Amino acid sequence: MIDAVSNAPIQTTISAIFFSMELSRSQWLITSLSPGGGERMSKHVMPAGDVGGLLEQLDAIRSKAEAKTGRVFPFVSIQEAGLDGFWIHRVLDREGIESHVVDPASIATSRRRRRAKTDRLDSETLLRTLLAFKRGDPRVCSMVVVPTPEEEDRRRNSRERKALVHERVSLVNRLKGLLFSQGVTGYEPLKSDRRERFAELVTGDGRPIGEHLRAAAERILDRIELILAQLKTIERVRDSLVAQQPAADQSPACPAQLMTLRGVGPDFAEVLWSEGLYRHFDNRRQLASYAGLSPSPWQSGSINSEQGISKAGNPRLRSIMVQLSWFWLLHQPDSALSRWFHDRVKLDGGRRKKLTIVALARKLLIALWKFARHGVVIEGAVFKSA
Repeated sequence: MIDAVSNAPIQTTISAIFFSMELSRSQWLITSLSPGGGERMSKHVMPAGDVGGLLEQLDAIRSKAEAKTGRVFPFVSIQEAGLDGFWIHRVLDREGIESHVVDPASIATSRRRRRAKTDRLDSETLLRTLLAFKRGDPRVCSMVVVPTPEEEDRRRNSRERKALVHERVSLVNRLKGLLFSQGVTGYEPLKSDRRERFAELVTGDGRPIGEHLRAAAERILDRIELILAQLKTIERVRDSLVAQQPAADQSPACPAQLMTLRGVGPDFAEVLWSEGLYRHFDNRRQLASYAGLSPSPWQSGSINSEQGISKAGNPRLRSIMVQLSWFWLLHQPDSALSRWFHDRVKLDGGRRKKLTIVALARKLLIALWKFARHGVVIEGAVFKSA
C-alpha cells in the first residue's frame, strides 16, 4: 500500500508545539498539536485567568512530546483579539513563547446557512489557521500588531473623553425630555447659570415644578456637573499629551505637528495620533485598510461594482477622519483636496456628498500621514499663524 501522506506534493514537518486559546469569561480551552502525536489535537479546559495552570499544562505537553521524540520543542500560540485585550499575549511573550493575536473577522468560515459553532470547533479552526500562517500563507488571516503598554495606555484619554461626551449628551436629552413633558422649553443645562435658571422654571400651565420631578432633575444636574469637571481634567491631560515632543532617539513626528494645520485642533490631533498615526505603515494601502477606508470591490464574471468601504479597521480613526474632512472643507477651502471634493460633487450634480466625503477622508488621512511622518506638505494647505 502506498502511503498517501509520505507521497504528498507538499511535505510539512512540525518542529514546534502549536496551540490555540479559546478564551471566555469562565474558562479557557487550550487545543494543541505536538510533534510525534500524528494529526491528533489535544484539548484541555481550565478556569479563566489561571496563568499558573496554563504554564503547568504547557510544561506537561512539552514533557510528553519530549518523551516521544527525544527533543525539546518551542511553543507557538494563537488567540483572538477580544475582551481579554493583550495581557495574555504579554505573559506568553515574557515566558519566551511565540504568541500571535489574530483578527477574528479575517478567519475564513463556512458559508452554509446553518454553520455549526462550538468552542471546540473554533479552537480547531484557530489552530489550523496558525499552521497555515506559519507555513507561509500571508493571506490566510490578519494578525494584529500588538501595541506596547505605553501606546495602549495613551489611547485611554481620548476614549474616555468620547464616553463622557456620550454620557453628557444622554443626560442633557433626558433632562430636556422630563421638562418638555411639563411644557418647559428653552432650558440649556450646559450653561453656567443652569442652577439659577432651573430654580425659576414653571410648567406650561403656570404651576411650580413638582417636588419629585425637581429632585430628579437636580440629581441629573449633579451628574452633568460631575461629567463637566471630569472633561476639564481630561482635556488638560490631552493638551499636555499633544504638546509633548518626541525623544531624541524617536521619529521626529508628533501630534503637535498636526496642530500646525488650520482646522486640526487638539481633539483631532490626539485621536489621529493615538489611534493610528503613531504606528508604522509600509504604504498608503496599509493605512487605508487599517482605518477601514479601503474599497470593497465585487467582481464576478460580467458583474463589476463597488460595495463601499470595508469598515474592517479602527472605527474610532475612521469616524474622526470623516468629521475632520468636513472641518477641512470649512477651514482649508483652497487646498487641493477641497478643490477635488467640490469638482467631484459638481460632476455628480451635488447628489453624492456623503459618498464623496468618505473618499476625501481616505485621501486626507494619507496626506496627514505623509505630512506627520515624512514632512510632505499638503498642497494648498494653510498653516496657523504663530
